[in-house]
Amino acid sequence: MDSAQTTHQTGSQTTSSHYALLWAGAAVSIAEILTGTYLAPLGWERGLLAIVIGHMIGGVLFFLVGYIGATQRKSAMETVKGSFGFQGGMLFALLNVVQLVGWTAIMIYDGALAVNGIWAIGQAAWCGVIGALIVLWLWMGNRFFGKINALAVSGLFMLTLILSFKLFKLGAGDVAATKDVAAAMSFGAAVELAVIMPLSWLPLVSDYTRNAQKPLQATLVSTVSYGVMSAWMYAIGLGMALYTQTSDFAQMLLQLGLGVTGLLLIVLATVTTTFLDAYSAGVSGVSLWQKLPEKGLAIGITLICTIAAMLFPMDDITEFLYFLGSVFAPMAAIQIVDFFILKNTGIKQRFNVKNLIVWAIGFCLYRYWLAHPLDIGNTLPVIMVTMLLCFLVNVFTKK
Repeated sequence: MDSAQTTHQTGSQTTSSHYALLWAGAAVSIAEILTGTYLAPLGWERGLLAIVIGHMIGGVLFFLVGYIGATQRKSAMETVKGSFGFQGGMLFALLNVVQLVGWTAIMIYDGALAVNGIWAIGQAAWCGVIGALIVLWLWMGNRFFGKINALAVSGLFMLTLILSFKLFKLGAGDVAATKDVAAAMSFGAAVELAVIMPLSWLPLVSDYTRNAQKPLQATLVSTVSYGVMSAWMYAIGLGMALYTQTSDFAQMLLQLGLGVTGLLLIVLATVTTTFLDAYSAGVSGVSLWQKLPEKGLAIGITLICTIAAMLFPMDDITEFLYFLGSVFAPMAAIQIVDFFILKNTGIKQRFNVKNLIVWAIGFCLYRYWLAHPLDIGNTLPVIMVTMLLCFLVNVFTKK
């Protein structure tokens, strides 16, 4: 969760080309590459197949939810309120804050882990340095931020090209599974990890598509741009893990001969993009607690996340990713039925109890299927069951 938020908050970017660049940049992320490394137990061919299937499922949801906001000219949380009620929708605003806080801590942790490979003064110390730089950025505001962030994203994109070339040349696809993975991963679990990154954008995508000059075209361009680039990042992570036989990103870069240059670039990208997660968490938080100052809340969240990154290991974020899937997959299913089938638009009540109950059932189903994994992953069956329940409940209880 990071660089798609690089667009300015006024929403003046409205053309399809802007959306293509915006969402392609969103996918150029260390988090996406690292998530791709988790799929290494499947090997190259099965891992790549899981990536493609997962991104196709996630991409459909990304498109439909983004199109709802684009046609209604509403932000993501406003469209959510249309399905769950004015106060019912606040639950998802709170959960969105939770995911942004989670991403802030994870990005600080990952950045510190990477830079400690350059200068080993201790990961906790680097967490403090990165956290302090983010706080300083928040305090100063986003002056010159666009240019610096564009430089970081461009540099990271060039790094991915170099990584792709090296991996292709070395033939990472011929390597078997990594040796340092504790347990084998099922194909369904791998598909789910590929679905979750697009899902994590559902509480934000309409914040951008609502300003589109051509809603359908812009939403489609956004979906394809993000989906293709995200799948590419996953594939790079998968290939790096298979070739280097490790899931340590710093060691991967060193073995591929990229060393200090790659790691410094990662630190720059970490600071610039994590600033956005912290800033957005502050903005979303103020929508829940209106008396709190936006900047102060963002700084407070960053300090808490920095301490969390110092104290808690975050090498494996699969449980966090699965939590996002369990929250946002049934949420999206209800929005899709509400808008496209039931033709419900606008906020009509404080709580839509029926939809909230259906969402809770979908959430529980997702958690159940995590313990009893299916070959196609959890999201697709959860979406189908939740959509059917939403339709039946709303049709047969309609006054």
